[in-house]
Amino acid sequence: MNKITNLFNIKYPIIQGGMIWNSGYKLASAVSNAGGLGLIGAGSMYPEVLREHIQKCHKATNNPFGVNVPMLYPNVEEIMKIIIDEGVKIVFTSAGNPKTWTPFLKENGITVVHVVSSSVFALKAQDAGVDAVVAEGFEAGGHNGREETTTLTLIPMVKEKISIPLIAAGGIATGRGMLAAMVLGADGVQVGSRFAASVESSAHENFKKTIIEVQEGGTQLTLKELAPVRLIKNKFYQDVQQLYEKCPTKEDLIALLGRARAKRGMFEGDLKEGELEIGQIAGLIKDVLPAKEIIDKMIAEFEQAKSEVVLFDF
Repeated sequence: MNKITNLFNIKYPIIQGGMIWNSGYKLASAVSNAGGLGLIGAGSMYPEVLREHIQKCHKATNNPFGVNVPMLYPNVEEIMKIIIDEGVKIVFTSAGNPKTWTPFLKENGITVVHVVSSSVFALKAQDAGVDAVVAEGFEAGGHNGREETTTLTLIPMVKEKISIPLIAAGGIATGRGMLAAMVLGADGVQVGSRFAASVESSAHENFKKTIIEVQEGGTQLTLKELAPVRLIKNKFYQDVQQLYEKCPTKEDLIALLGRARAKRGMFEGDLKEGELEIGQIAGLIKDVLPAKEIIDKMIAEFEQAKSEVVLFDF
């Protein structure tokens, strides 16, 4: 057992990212049943919907699972109460100050992990008392760090600064990527895009099909004035780029974005007008697989890659 498998009492140091519109109880329980740690993504759920998913996840797996909570969520107090009431033991927090909720969660016996995009924020999370951090490079899909630090650079920088367990995220979808992250100093990995293209993902089938069609260079980080987000280059993305040519104000960007763009794209399957969030690693994802098969393939490739490292003898 390494630091991550020991911390969460899981078989493999693989965490499924708590992605909005992708990470319901079906995906979280499937990942947990396969030996990883599944996360329910609270960011796209009304409080009572989250409660329902937690209850169903308890019934679908006897293994540990958690909830990912963006702390900018407008109903965060109600969300935290539901998490306590429903007996969730692992919470990943993001998009906010870890000092706000970490003491409360720890007092209630919950293991807390915070997502960061820099070593500065990793130190702040450690000082706040979290049990581990996820360091996410800007290759990742969805909302992203403003620093634009790549995973390859970020992981060793964070490793130098903290003493608590470190989980690498951003651009990891294979066993070789997992091994590379751990060689750089990570104790485990968080995988998002690969699980978005899984059978159990709650994403629309149109979105899953689009993920496996993405080629190298098919995504771009944009909307930095609001919250940096990595998008597939569809019509909506092109509309954003055309607006940038006119030197838009923040209000102009908000008006174009409107409401529920991400739901429209990822959950409802509107491939033209929807916001399609995915990581750069989508260029390596060629099929939609069951979560268990994804994990089994990652572990097999990880072990194979480990055995090949000895061949590189200088």
